[in-house]
Amino acid sequence: MTTLANRPNTALVVIDVQNGVVGEAYEKDSIIANVRTLIDKARSSGTPVVWVQHNAKGLEADTEPWQYVPELVRDANEPLVQKRYGDSFEDTDLEQVFAERGIGRLFVSGAQTDECIRSTLHGAFTRGYDTVLVSDAHTTEDLTEWGAPAPGQVIAHTNMYWAGHRGPGRTAGIVTTDEVDFTSKPEEGPEATS
Repeated sequence: MTTLANRPNTALVVIDVQNGVVGEAYEKDSIIANVRTLIDKARSSGTPVVWVQHNAKGLEADTEPWQYVPELVRDANEPLVQKRYGDSFEDTDLEQVFAERGIGRLFVSGAQTDECIRSTLHGAFTRGYDTVLVSDAHTTEDLTEWGAPAPGQVIAHTNMYWAGHRGPGRTAGIVTTDEVDFTSKPEEGPEATS
């Protein structure tokens, strides 16, 4: 149902699962395991996996914190998009990557829930993508010291509001890792419901 013309394909987006981003993340091991399961499902179904990697102070290119966690290994043929802002579309070639592959529906996973995940979800949706958040495949670190809710609450709140997100001509929603079916159409799968 995407509003983007000639975009019948689906992609898995893996955002910022880097050593310096998820090192202290909430339920890190189970989230990484779920992302790895999603990558395996995508590859076995022929669904593109698109990797996004953040660059910032403390996440300088080619440093250990900048690297993806060792449990997740990108295939050399899978696109890798470098970013500097929360929204993975902002000042990157991500839109071009999707356009070249006819992608109009995204399954989103990674980190951090309260910044790059939320920004990318909204960025994709406002650009016309059907945008599905994998509810048990995103995480954040504990930012309660700065007044944020506990990480589990941040994740639960994000899942709650994205499950009910709506807009004309496109779909949003959530699914668990087990429910992900990269071959279903938006109106057929659980992501079309709240």
